[in-house]
Amino acid sequence: MKIPQIEKLSKPLIEKVAIIGAGLGGLAVAVALRKLGYDVQVYEKAQDFRPVGGGLGLMPNGLNCLNAIEPEIVKNIRNSGCEVNTSILKNTQGETIRTNPATRYQDKYGQPLVTIWWWHLQQVLVSQLPDDVIHLNHRCIDFKQDDSGVEIYFDAAQKVNADLLIGADGINSAIREVLIADGKPRYLGSMSWRAVIQSNQDILKPGELGFVRGNKEFMYLLNVADGYISWLYRRLSSDCELSQNVDLVKSRVLYQLADWGESLRSLVEATPAEQILEGPICDRLPLNFWSQGRVALLGDAAHPMAPALGQGANSAFEDAYELALCFSEASSIQEALANYEQRRIPRTQLIQTRSALGEMRYYETDNEAAARQMQEQSQMSSEEFQNWLLNYKPYE
Repeated sequence: MKIPQIEKLSKPLIEKVAIIGAGLGGLAVAVALRKLGYDVQVYEKAQDFRPVGGGLGLMPNGLNCLNAIEPEIVKNIRNSGCEVNTSILKNTQGETIRTNPATRYQDKYGQPLVTIWWWHLQQVLVSQLPDDVIHLNHRCIDFKQDDSGVEIYFDAAQKVNADLLIGADGINSAIREVLIADGKPRYLGSMSWRAVIQSNQDILKPGELGFVRGNKEFMYLLNVADGYISWLYRRLSSDCELSQNVDLVKSRVLYQLADWGESLRSLVEATPAEQILEGPICDRLPLNFWSQGRVALLGDAAHPMAPALGQGANSAFEDAYELALCFSEASSIQEALANYEQRRIPRTQLIQTRSALGEMRYYETDNEAAARQMQEQSQMSSEEFQNWLLNYKPYE
């Protein structure tokens, strides 16, 4: 069954929508709500758009929802990223152990697996919005609401009014803190380092996605188009302290890769220190509600998850599509947000939980993995879960 397209309404439910955060989810829902006919304004704390972020994988569930929002987005994503046709398992010396075809995504779910630079994806979404819709250098610090609207406050004594406020401002969401006040994110015991660099090395061919498994450590290698490669290194660590400066970040990674092969170490060596992103892998426990009154959460602000299943961006695109759909069908804000929560929360609760478990599976020994698989035989199998995850159809 094809997902219904987002189309302009004869009469929108409300007029003004304010979105906090010009990340992937915030931009996607801005495009969707504008297509319905809403006056949408996006407020972003960054002072400019610059080449940031690592590589990520877009999966059929996310791509299908983006396609239902605006088909041109998916067309541009496929032009700006790399379609994966082969996954490769390597050892820490850079030697290929096994290759597997990845074409089953297109065959089975109607969309390919696409790897893309986060920044390029952000620019694809930005290109769908007029320049005067996005307001940079706006750090949201608070909001107040009543029956007639929401007043939103920024740190430079600026304020705006809206009929609806959407918090799409990430795992450390200011909107979530005011709305729910559930404290800091939960550290999952895994530290991350990642970067995107231009590379002419032969370590990864077009259409390939590489995975390197070490001892309580691993690395992903992603082609992200135009000669750029994204490397993502993670390591089990009880210490989540950040390095004091960018040079220490780079030397820390190289120290941890001391025994790895030259082809892999050289990727890190060739990366300018200031381009390496270091951070702890965190999530939050699932919530039972994402909205109050005229304020709702979306994406990582609503359901931050470990990256193990690659569903952070993809589930945010599901949110964007579903929220817009709810506002195209409901007769009140309350009905729209209640339907949004009902459609999204049970699904994302399961994805969050499986993602946290998946993060720890990266570090299992073979014996631990075998024992876990025995315990999970009575639960949804990995294949059943993947089918449920990637074959997402909102109306079924």
